[in-house]
Amino acid sequence: MELSIIIVNYNVKHFLEQCLHSVLKASKNIASEIFVVDNNSVDGSSQLIREKFPQIHFIENKVNVGFSKANNQAIQLSKGKYVLLLNPDTIVEEDTFSKIINFMESHPEAGGLGVKMIDGKGAFLPESKRGLPTPWVAFYKMFGISKLFPNSKKFGKYHLSYLNENKIHEVDVLAGAFMLLRKETIEKVGLLDETFFMYGEDIDLSYRITLGGYKNYYFPETTIIHYKGESTKKGSLNYVKVFYNAMIIFAHKHFSGGKANVFSILIHFAIYFHAFLTMTKRVFEKIYLPLFDALLIFLGYLFLTSYWENVRFETGYYPPEFLQFIVPAYLLFWFFGILFSGGYKKPVNLYKISRGILWGSISILLVYSLVDERFRFSRALILLGSFWAVFIILISRIVFHWLKFKGFRLDIKKSKKIAIVGHSLEAKRVKRLLEATQIQSELAGFIALDKTDKGENYIGELNQLTEIIRINRINEIIFCAENISSTQIIRAMLDLTQLDIDFKIAPPESVSIIGSNSIHTAGDLYVVNVNAISKTSNKRKKRSFDIEIAIIYLIFSPIFIWFFKQKSKFFSNIINVLAGKKSWIGYIPEQNTFENLPPLKDGVLHPGDLFAELKLDNEKHARLNMLYAKDYSLLTDAEILFKGWKNLDR
Repeated sequence: MELSIIIVNYNVKHFLEQCLHSVLKASKNIASEIFVVDNNSVDGSSQLIREKFPQIHFIENKVNVGFSKANNQAIQLSKGKYVLLLNPDTIVEEDTFSKIINFMESHPEAGGLGVKMIDGKGAFLPESKRGLPTPWVAFYKMFGISKLFPNSKKFGKYHLSYLNENKIHEVDVLAGAFMLLRKETIEKVGLLDETFFMYGEDIDLSYRITLGGYKNYYFPETTIIHYKGESTKKGSLNYVKVFYNAMIIFAHKHFSGGKANVFSILIHFAIYFHAFLTMTKRVFEKIYLPLFDALLIFLGYLFLTSYWENVRFETGYYPPEFLQFIVPAYLLFWFFGILFSGGYKKPVNLYKISRGILWGSISILLVYSLVDERFRFSRALILLGSFWAVFIILISRIVFHWLKFKGFRLDIKKSKKIAIVGHSLEAKRVKRLLEATQIQSELAGFIALDKTDKGENYIGELNQLTEIIRINRINEIIFCAENISSTQIIRAMLDLTQLDIDFKIAPPESVSIIGSNSIHTAGDLYVVNVNAISKTSNKRKKRSFDIEIAIIYLIFSPIFIWFFKQKSKFFSNIINVLAGKKSWIGYIPEQNTFENLPPLKDGVLHPGDLFAELKLDNEKHARLNMLYAKDYSLLTDAEILFKGWKNLDR
């Protein structure tokens, strides 16, 4: 056996499918075996392997045992002369395996090998080659000095940024995303250290390889795509903590006492410093926009108050307390109105902002009618302030969008202009799949692989790709993996790196289209979403609907309360919905009617309330729940609420 390929998977089913297609192509003429170790995924990965890839050795863990232990499980069963540890969110070229084996055969001193990696936009990933993270190297990396001086041999050691990315080099550390190991090397230096749960194990093993008398090589004569960040949120504080703690384990294991202690202190300082920056940034991101809105509205009130006094009373009428206390109270109502309406979420939605201010104004007027006359100053100023708030906030958002300020992109549904690369039959299948995903897009046409397959809507050939993109103003290219090789896809991506183009790949016989638009973001996924209610946008809409209806019921509860027998239960349901413990609409609660559907909060009402006059059995309940999850719509929620409102005290 020449090669054993080991892939550890955790909840990245669609990326795993694409990875395995590329691996099977690359191992066609090589005596090889493929292992997939699943760490208790809950996304249907196990079913995918059994149904589509029965030839693969599948190890199914009942708990998440971590990256190191999962790899070790397969390594101990492997029979290959070489072992490749490969991430599931990668795509390899057809000749990747033959090239890396040939290199290892001609370099007997090589114990491990890594390759050139690019992200989903074709950009080079610097972690393809790394130096040993000694205390000073780590210090330069953690505090950004290595970025300031990338070509310095002293400061650029973490990513060896001073080395040419297109030439073979001896390196200290291999990336765990693609790590080729000589089996005899593993037997000599040992398996992955299971003390490392997820990060640092590649650094530790790479270091032990060099201590064992072998060399690690960076080999850029083959390139892979790595959809960086699929299993973790790499910008999160938890990631930073786990990663840096792995560095501490490494330091105590391999460095002498004093050096290890210095490294540990440095790492702990970096964790707390990063935590402080993260918390400060998050607080600022939460409050700066509401404070800016409040300032704009308040400045408007300074003018409006003076103007209305002159027009209405021709003298100073409003006491200083009006601007000091009453207007800030108005601002709070508008702030919470916009917040609960979703007006502070990204991308910016002008309708939600307007709706939030409207609800805030209605709440102000309701409170105005209930408070003591000493605190009633002017309905006119409330209305004038409302108009000013809508005007100035909407104008500010439009200006920010026009100036292209980060985070202020308006929620304007722009249609992507897409071209599909592949033979006509497969391209048409991908077109139908794209239509089924309901992604707003415009098909520019099909790009043929050669002159022999110029089908319907043909706009050019693959070798004309750059010109096709420029003339047709295309935003996104989708490659049909059944017809075009991974090598051709990767080469096209590398050639088009300078263009602002998104790339997606459609695996054969799959219902997914996968890609990634940035080195900093997880992969994008177009998939026929059976459980439409699980979409983030639908969850957001459902929560907004719940809050808005709860506020209406709360405001008009003195009227609604008389329609219900269980008045305390009605109030309790309103409070639970506002607190996020319940939803107005959920699944029919009978046993086993929604166990395989996306999770929802318990509902006050359910789809069965649409047919209250009928006696439905469990099978029909299950069918209704499935249809509700599959074809979710706010109109459905509104209809259920309208027909079942008498049960709101349930």
